Amino acid sequence: MKLLFLSTEDSTFWSHRLALARKLRSLGVEVVVMTRAGEHRSRLEEEGFRVIPWSISRKSLNPFKELRSFFQVVKSYHEERPDIVHHIALKPIVYGSLAARVCGCMPTVNTVTGLGPVFVRASLTSRVLRGLLVRVLRVCFRAKNSRVILQNEDDRELFLKTKIAPAEKTTVIAGFGVNTEQFVPGPEPDGQFVVMLPARMLWEKGVREFVEAARELHERGASVRMVLVGAPDPNNPGCIPERQLREWAESGSVEWWGQQTEMLDVIHRSHLICLPSYREGLPRVLLEAGACGRAIVTTDAPGCSQVVRHGENGLLIPIKNSRALVDAIQSLLLDRVRRLQLGEAGRERTVTEFSEGKIARQTLDVYAELLNDNSRFGLQPSEEKVKAVGNL
Repeated sequence: MKLLFLSTEDSTFWSHRLALARKLRSLGVEVVVMTRAGEHRSRLEEEGFRVIPWSISRKSLNPFKELRSFFQVVKSYHEERPDIVHHIALKPIVYGSLAARVCGCMPTVNTVTGLGPVFVRASLTSRVLRGLLVRVLRVCFRAKNSRVILQNEDDRELFLKTKIAPAEKTTVIAGFGVNTEQFVPGPEPDGQFVVMLPARMLWEKGVREFVEAARELHERGASVRMVLVGAPDPNNPGCIPERQLREWAESGSVEWWGQQTEMLDVIHRSHLICLPSYREGLPRVLLEAGACGRAIVTTDAPGCSQVVRHGENGLLIPIKNSRALVDAIQSLLLDRVRRLQLGEAGRERTVTEFSEGKIARQTLDVYAELLNDNSRFGLQPSEEKVKAVGNL
């Protein structure tokens, strides 16, 4: 059996989908990855996965470049003839779904990793693009042998409300999972209290509100280091310019540590993880923080509220509310016992609900249902499916 993944970045596939690919390989499935080949290509090939280079840019709207990217997918699907294709993120979903129909309606699984700024912003341009995207996605998901994986219930409700996809084609799988044996709890660091926002440096991640909160906390006399971890994403329209990040850091309001690769060590250098995002698919960094036993402050926004239950493993605040962010941070700064209790509960919930193994099993269930063949993946129907059938 052959399964082909279509993904924009080899680095993202490596960090988010490696566990699933390894599981498929262990079941005897030939795994092919079509992606923009970068520094992780050789690592994927060393794992035994064949990589097909794809000329794709998340930012580009050049029609000639986009047509070339689309026809590359058509050519690869025609030559590879995979038993199933799995598209990850919106542009691969659009190009891959259309290519699958051109090549004979091969079975497709489409993972929506997040709806992006088009669904967050209220500008006229965003509204027009949102309307266009809704129509395109309806076409993409029209095929009978297609399934849609969403990462939170809010996105699924939006898809059903706008009739992008019918309920029977959609399922919610909470993100990509986290390696709970790699990301483990560690003691809080000595010294000044550290609040960390680890994310791509985008406005929609709530970076502005984080900086405003840092200024107010310092005005209140709080002994706290407010740290931004991550790099700007030039391919995203919400990218924060590097000069702005440096200006904030030079002013002393926040520290900017830039891009970091050893996230376990980075999270262990914090007392509290913060993500005041406007909307997410399922933020992996919050799963990593939970696995590391760190309390979390985040917004009551789609995706974020899927990970954090208010008062159980973190605190939820309103979107775009820096004052509420200040109050939440200060309350946990002053209450170490509660902070540690939230972190312990976060670790337990992450292991139970968001481990890589659990997420991989749920994804294999989708493959098996689509192909109507559990035996290919060594699966028995999940308890949820057995109960559903029994209720018919």
